[in-house]
Amino acid sequence: MNSYIILSIIAIYFGILLLIAWITGRKSTSNDAFFLGNRKSPWYIVSIGMIGTSLSGVTFVSVPGMVRSIDMTYMQTVFGFFFGYILIAKVLLPLYYKLKLTSIYSYLGDRIGKRSYKTGASFFLLSKIVGAAARLYLVVLILQHYVFSTWNIPFWVTVIISIFLVWLYTYRSGIKTIIWTDTLQALCLVAMLVVIIWKVKDAMDLDMGGMVQTLTENPHFRIFEFNDWHSTQHFMKQFFSGIFITIVMTGLDQDMMQKNLSCKSLKDAQKNMYTYGFAFTPVNFLFLSLGVLLLTLASQQQIELPALSDDILPMFCTSGILGHSILIFFTIGIITAAFSSADSALTALTTSFCIDILGVEKEKAQSAKRTRLVVHLMISILFAIIILAFKAINNRSVIDAIYMIASYTYGPLLGLFVFGLFTKKHPRDKFVPYICIVSPLLCFLTDYLVKQHTGYAFGYEMLMLNGAITFGGLWLSSIGNGQLTIRKKSINT
Repeated sequence: MNSYIILSIIAIYFGILLLIAWITGRKSTSNDAFFLGNRKSPWYIVSIGMIGTSLSGVTFVSVPGMVRSIDMTYMQTVFGFFFGYILIAKVLLPLYYKLKLTSIYSYLGDRIGKRSYKTGASFFLLSKIVGAAARLYLVVLILQHYVFSTWNIPFWVTVIISIFLVWLYTYRSGIKTIIWTDTLQALCLVAMLVVIIWKVKDAMDLDMGGMVQTLTENPHFRIFEFNDWHSTQHFMKQFFSGIFITIVMTGLDQDMMQKNLSCKSLKDAQKNMYTYGFAFTPVNFLFLSLGVLLLTLASQQQIELPALSDDILPMFCTSGILGHSILIFFTIGIITAAFSSADSALTALTTSFCIDILGVEKEKAQSAKRTRLVVHLMISILFAIIILAFKAINNRSVIDAIYMIASYTYGPLLGLFVFGLFTKKHPRDKFVPYICIVSPLLCFLTDYLVKQHTGYAFGYEMLMLNGAITFGGLWLSSIGNGQLTIRKKSINT
């Protein structure tokens, strides 16, 4: 496929994003528009956009590939996601709307204290910027390898251009723009997924009925695992982990909640969450089904698969096996998946840093806007630096380790919010940062010792253990501490 055609498609796509940014930002570039979209976002548009945000570029290439090792058991986690969304809608959203929050972590300041507030926000900032940069790095690497290397464009140039484009269509109106651009990107992502599945079906010379039969008869179509308790794919582990992953990575994540808080009312935000929960399940099912079909096609045509599962889909889409036109659809899918996550993360990080760390709500409107613009630019530059650092390391195992470390940092957030919501106790604010640091370290040590002595490997359930240890530490620090004392400390510290 002519690389100039691909470049033209990318240019047209970003042209549309910039047009949307101009339309949404021409009347209002205030901080209120940037942070919360003036609280006027249509709930159904938010719901579609959240699908695009959740399905990153890593999801686009990794989920089909994971079928080779764990079949379709990831759906057990997805089922847990759905119930997690219901809990968010029923428990967390009413709290956020009642308090009229811009940053969800400000709740911790009111409930526990200033240091708890800063700790929660800091854990989010660390997790998000490293995780988002890692996801974007893997996608930019694919684009560089299969597209931009044709023109001998250096990797660092590709990174700078990618980050610059995201910055360009988000810097004016932030979430107000992203609500609409993410909707476009989500629709493109799902459309490209369907097109690729259709191409695979045609390559296997199947009709719709034959494709369904091929899927259901394949041994990789296994969804449930009830027998092996030691397996990380056991249903109970996957399902309940899915619930807590959703609560933490959606309900306690500024990136995802910022979109919900931009809705006109609590009722609209809840409708958005229910719709998003329903839609997210079949989309993941389609990704996994694509993985099964690719494995079947490889078996039928004696195609040698790459060693890394993440390379399976890119290999099929770039080798000509599915036709040369598929590279166009794959490129669009990668771009939409990558940048729908990157733009949301950039905006959420800017919001959290401005409000939680700098306290811009205390500044005058014009000064606060200047601060926000500077922070937005600085975080964009930091994104580029981190991605280039990943390239310098050039080791996927290191990236996997970074993902693991980032996942550990969500546990303290879970413990903090559960403690605040479901107890009336008041932990000593000055001890909270230390509790939140020690908890992931204890989890890491526990995982190592248990694996060494019993052979049991923790999976996603480590998140629950992390939250429980944080909760226990907060409980111990609250012994003998009264409400008046903690309130005084939270004000004076």
